[in-house]
Amino acid sequence: MRYSQTRDQHMHELAERKKEIYARIPEYRELEDCVPRLGMESLKASLAEGAKDQEGSNRALRMELNQIAKRKKQLLVTCGYPADYLEMQYTCPDCRDTGYIDGKKCHCLVQKEIDVLYDQSHLKRLFPKNNFSLLRYDYYKGEDLQNFQRAVSAAKAFLANFGKNSDYENLYFYGTVGTGKSFLSVCIAREVLEMNHSVLYFSSEELFSSISTLAFNYQQRETYDAFRRDLYGCDLLIIDDLGTESTNSFVSSQFFTLINERHNNGKSTIISTNLSLRDLQDRYSDRVLSRITTNYVVLKFSGQDIRFQQRFSRSEHS
Repeated sequence: MRYSQTRDQHMHELAERKKEIYARIPEYRELEDCVPRLGMESLKASLAEGAKDQEGSNRALRMELNQIAKRKKQLLVTCGYPADYLEMQYTCPDCRDTGYIDGKKCHCLVQKEIDVLYDQSHLKRLFPKNNFSLLRYDYYKGEDLQNFQRAVSAAKAFLANFGKNSDYENLYFYGTVGTGKSFLSVCIAREVLEMNHSVLYFSSEELFSSISTLAFNYQQRETYDAFRRDLYGCDLLIIDDLGTESTNSFVSSQFFTLINERHNNGKSTIISTNLSLRDLQDRYSDRVLSRITTNYVVLKFSGQDIRFQQRFSRSEHS
């Protein structure tokens, strides 16, 4: 619901409450009708007496208005209503349902934007099976275990520093299939969202398919522009399974533009992929490789496919 609609709704509700009180408490309506009359009488008195006595007239008016306000609240409370029953109510009292405070986005507007991005990211369905409470090390041994421990430490350091300093961080998770890259990415996404930061999560195939569809449909130019603003400006972007998309010159160019714009905006990105750095260079470009190796913490995952290990363990116990 838009803010203007929210305000209109609250104004309508206030009007209905006033009708109710006027019908049940006639004295309340009489007191309200006194206010404009008193104002006019005070103005006439001030004009007649001259500027010298104007302050005295204003003081007397303020005292009388305060007495009326107190009496109105007493009537409401006596009849079983809250004292503020006929005050304007706001969904967000801080910005009074405008979305802005002193020209800056109110926390309620920021949260609405976060909620929209959250829904777009499809993260809700991933969280139950991908969170730090399910983190296990017993699927790894030797060097594979060391690699995973190093990645977990980097993820926790990433979270500890997220949004707390001007130096943003990026992570590049690469390695064999089923070794925890996507799992750790979603774990991070959940924690970042709980800090009230905006997160977008896409599989690489879904991301570049959406970009291609919107970019070549001129009837959806506004949608495309808004989508790019979200991609370039969200606090954290996660690209999962990079390399599974159909890669061509357009995709390669869009990928570089995306990571470069996010670098320019100082926004964090996490990429998970089966591609090594050499594969990344061969599939995309030297400038993509340069950006990744310069601006990302590169972490290797190795070991046997955890999903295979889980299935094998279940078959042994069945």
